[in-house]
Amino acid sequence: MLEVLRSGRLSLGPAIDRFEEQFAAAVGAPFAAAVSSGTAGLHLLCVLAGLRPGDEAITSSFSFAASANCFLYEGATPVFADIDPNTLNMDPAAVEAAITPRTKAIVAVDIFGYPCELDELRALADRHGLAFIDDSCEALGARYKGRNLGAHGQDAVWAFYPNKQITTGEGGMVTTHDERTWKLLKSLRNQGRADGGGWLDHAYLGYNYRIDDIRAAIGSGQLEKLDRILELRDEVARRYHGLLAGIDGVELPWRDDADHVRSWFVYVVKLAPGIDREQVIADLGARGIATSRYLPSIHLQSYMRERYGFTEGLCPISEDASRRTLALPFFTALGADDQVYVADAVRAAVAAAQ
Repeated sequence: MLEVLRSGRLSLGPAIDRFEEQFAAAVGAPFAAAVSSGTAGLHLLCVLAGLRPGDEAITSSFSFAASANCFLYEGATPVFADIDPNTLNMDPAAVEAAITPRTKAIVAVDIFGYPCELDELRALADRHGLAFIDDSCEALGARYKGRNLGAHGQDAVWAFYPNKQITTGEGGMVTTHDERTWKLLKSLRNQGRADGGGWLDHAYLGYNYRIDDIRAAIGSGQLEKLDRILELRDEVARRYHGLLAGIDGVELPWRDDADHVRSWFVYVVKLAPGIDREQVIADLGARGIATSRYLPSIHLQSYMRERYGFTEGLCPISEDASRRTLALPFFTALGADDQVYVADAVRAAVAAAQ
């Protein structure tokens, strides 16, 4: 950061190039374009996919709203596919059933840092001639079939909000394996300016989705510590596994397997049916423990109901998860003693709410 401040180049300077190169190398992609947020990156890929009014795009309802908002900005219609009850990622069979002649794109989500069924979903997109976008905003450091997410050839988007694995305060990244896509992304994020042209020469309708050099410098510093950050977050998750295992009425996050290695973004448990989640939240809050209902189903958000008429029953597995999931305190430096306190409080709160 001091280098940037002393250089006088606070935007469009070399710190951004360095951050992009480091990030591309970290995930195993040849090209990376830094942007102002993960949402901005998702939107740019929807622009490049050519989405427009009358088109449909399929995504998961069990995600942050940006997974759908990104194509709503272009006037496309949201189509929500239900999820696997274990991984909480989109069920490829549900995605295939949702494809119509109007479908133009699939926006897959690696929810809570757990890799989606990437090969199956990409095969669906290829078979039907659809654009495929991987919303990996929560999954930096996750691995699918032995390789980092981002290294499999798909366009992917990452986010650096303060709750993510690494942070730049605000910011995001798009990785791609296609040089033309990369050049277009760098133009569109910078008001559509022409490659090699003057400051006031615009080749495309673009956006102010730039990241600045100060944030890029923070990102470079974070990437230098990425392995240690991921290790520490994994340690926090493993402690929770041990402390919460065996609590009646609490289902732990789905475990890794040979093909899926999670990068820990949040620690979300699922309460058994019949347990009063609001009472659990209130009891934990009374003990000074902040929790969150994580996540509401996107199709039941008020603006989605009002605009598209979505109602309960569209994605029953997502809706069930939204009623029962609970995010516990989780961050890199969470201490073991604090986790013991949380686990004891969860045990007591769940017992009282049954």
